[in-house]
Amino acid sequence: QLHLVESGGALVQAGGSLRLSCSVSGNSVEHYAIGWFRQAPGKEREWVSCISAKTAIPYRTEYKDSVKGRFTISRDNAKNTVYLQMNSLKPEDTGVYSCRGGPHTASELCSLGGGYWGQGTQVTVSS
Repeated sequence: QLHLVESGGALVQAGGSLRLSCSVSGNSVEHYAIGWFRQAPGKEREWVSCISAKTAIPYRTEYKDSVKGRFTISRDNAKNTVYLQMNSLKPEDTGVYSCRGGPHTASELCSLGGGYWGQGTQVTVSS
């Protein structure tokens, strides 16, 4: 079982940057892929980016097309923390960002259900 806690959400102007953190605790954290998802007001939750488990071969990252080149996901295994660096933010990036962990590949985590969720952190990008 995993416990995930997000932080770093804020109000930022378009073109600005934020770094979100997902602190992960539990058993065998290194075996879980971690992903970031977001939900805008009135819309369904969508995946943003996922990263492989520490022990995964091959080790991969996945990005939604709309964030490629602007967002970077990374994993600090010593701290059991996954980061989402978000640059060149746009108003359409606004939403509640949640992290999720599951015993999947990065690709599977982004597309399948299940796993463990954090409570989310609000990101608001003003125009």
